[in-house]
Amino acid sequence: MSDTVNSLSDLQGLAAGAEGAAVAVPVAQEAAPLRVQELDKQGRAYATGRRKDAVARVWVKPGTGKITVNGRDQEIYFARPTLRLVINQPFSVTDREGQYDVICTVKGGGLSGQAGAVKHGIAQALTKYEPALRGAVKAEGFLTRDSRTVERKKYGRAKARRSFQFSKR
Repeated sequence: MSDTVNSLSDLQGLAAGAEGAAVAVPVAQEAAPLRVQELDKQGRAYATGRRKDAVARVWVKPGTGKITVNGRDQEIYFARPTLRLVINQPFSVTDREGQYDVICTVKGGGLSGQAGAVKHGIAQALTKYEPALRGAVKAEGFLTRDSRTVERKKYGRAKARRSFQFSKR
């Protein structure tokens, strides 16, 4: 028998052969987290969200559930309830409503695209703050950028696909 053990199978073979009976050797496998928490110096998680032509820079930190968009409250910036519903989707999916404060700046696009960009940014930042939530957020498709954009206008057409009005005479 050699003095050094080269592999786990050698160790198990030695343990089984020592007593003459099969002895199970417990193998310690620590499941290392696939992702780690990413925070800045102020204890916030940062992410960028994009949708159509809108780009949102989002910071998430523990708090009372206040969402600030471009220095204004979400009820003022996104007046339509459907847009506020879109923004709060990542929190409702993960059962974290009212637990995080969100500060974000949005540029480009219209209100609908900006709401989608904020949602994407919140989902990304939430998974950076709590990596265990990644599975639930990813299953809903919030981590994937929605790549649908406006189709470009073609020459010889009125719009992207619409033809000019046909006149027989």
